[in-house]
Amino acid sequence: MITRRAKEILQEVQEYVRLCVAAVRGIGSGPWYFRDIVQQFDAIGLGSMTVVVLTGFFTGAVLALQTGMTLDQFGARPFVGRLVSASMVKELGPVLTGLMLAGRVGSGIAAEIGSMVVTDQVNALRALGTDPIRKLVVPRVLAGTLMAPVLTVIADTVGIIGGWLIATVQLRVASSLYWTSITEGLYVQDAWMGLIKPFVLGFVIVTTGCHVGLRTTGGTQGVGRATTNAVVIASVMVIAVDFFITRLLFTLIY
Repeated sequence: MITRRAKEILQEVQEYVRLCVAAVRGIGSGPWYFRDIVQQFDAIGLGSMTVVVLTGFFTGAVLALQTGMTLDQFGARPFVGRLVSASMVKELGPVLTGLMLAGRVGSGIAAEIGSMVVTDQVNALRALGTDPIRKLVVPRVLAGTLMAPVLTVIADTVGIIGGWLIATVQLRVASSLYWTSITEGLYVQDAWMGLIKPFVLGFVIVTTGCHVGLRTTGGTQGVGRATTNAVVIASVMVIAVDFFITRLLFTLIY
């Protein structure tokens, strides 16, 4: 039983790697479906804007509130801006944006492609001579990989603004002191870490959703299972991949 389960897991990993390789090859060579690419940029980027803005704002606000009270014990309340900015830019911004995209984008991709699989639309594409990877996967991979950093920057900015509101209104920290603390506490390496992570996380989230969707079986019930699996797997992979990227970036740029 254990051996059979291990073989199934290895087969899934193998199929996922094959999908990723095929998607990268599809990006580098035509044909490109520009209409689909623009639609996915709109769906993944603009469609996720609201949830990312709300998540970033309240994360920055509660981070400032909690850390401000803790820093009071050491007489370091003026440094709340440095802590909020470093936490948002290096870690919380990319990870929370990734988790929001996993819940919204990953599930949506799995449900959409899964529905196409169980209704034989993907087989119809193959019968017409269209590669499903180039038609369905590549536009989503491009949109997810390129829009995740943009959404992360927005989440970081809104989170720092949320922290500024709490710091000035609730903690009575001078506005100039808050922003000075941020400019003095952030380094170029922090910005690089905060920008490199979303590219990888966006790629992982979208490819996971596409892989689960293309492997859907069992009719409409299978679509529901695929949607749930896509969210769970993508969320776990976001956290796991974030750890390994952080270790790698600490070695390379610090």
